[in-house]
Amino acid sequence: MQLLITGASGFVGHILSPYLMQFHNSVRPISLRDQWRRNDISEADCIIHLAGKAHDTSNTSFPEEYFSINTVLTKRLFDRFLDGPTKIFIYFSSVKAVADSVNGVLDENAVPSPRTPYGLSKLRAEEYILSQKLSADKRVFVLRPTMIHGPGNRGNLNLLYNIVERGFPWPLAAFENQRSFLSIDNLCYIVKLIIEAPPEVPSGIYNCADDESLPTNELVALIAESIGKKPKFWRIPKQIIKRIATMGDTFNLPMDSERLGKLTENYVVSNKKLKSVLGIEKLPFSAREGLQKTFKSFAN
Repeated sequence: MQLLITGASGFVGHILSPYLMQFHNSVRPISLRDQWRRNDISEADCIIHLAGKAHDTSNTSFPEEYFSINTVLTKRLFDRFLDGPTKIFIYFSSVKAVADSVNGVLDENAVPSPRTPYGLSKLRAEEYILSQKLSADKRVFVLRPTMIHGPGNRGNLNLLYNIVERGFPWPLAAFENQRSFLSIDNLCYIVKLIIEAPPEVPSGIYNCADDESLPTNELVALIAESIGKKPKFWRIPKQIIKRIATMGDTFNLPMDSERLGKLTENYVVSNKKLKSVLGIEKLPFSAREGLQKTFKSFAN
């Protein structure tokens, strides 16, 4: 199959591309910022749209940057898909297009209410894609992954790893939570199944997450295990931690309210709809197996 991938040089793209090539697919990267020739799109059987502006946790980006990249460029690419012979369009959105926080379990029936420019820009792109009429031979898959991790990952998992590696006690152990993650290996497997899926697998929105959710305290224990250390936990009262985070908002400290939320909040995502349409009972890697592989890669 001829595959066209935007964002091929990013964290997901540089792992997904060689993975798909193992199965006799031809993978070609394309930049959304370049001028396209007509055959740039028409030669592809499937377009995998990964490129986008990621959420800036330092909050230094202007809101319009998210919309010009995540919304406008996605519309432009999707219009080319509609006008050409390509049959499958896979758009990588985000669970943040739906909710910044979750009560219970997030599934595809949730009414979107994002509060950040990142989430809103992803939602606007989704809305445009889903509002367009498809010909009978075309299908569109809007994927909403939760936090993706794997070798080369950068983000809050790295922060957590560094704390444990340096022997510091985990100071947020008083917070009990459950979070969903998505290993890059499970994500690659999902994309492979989608591009190989028979025509009866319908277009639509699909959450992407590992089969199990885990508490942050267990992540700390998994990191310690991966480097041969005993985990250390401090159960500092929650109110004290929240006051420190509020100070971090004002004085730009490493721990602020947004980071505290990402490390301690509940964010459980259901993948039942996706597994149902793909006809699978479980993903290849458990949440623990995927995270262990990621943490071992940090050590290298």
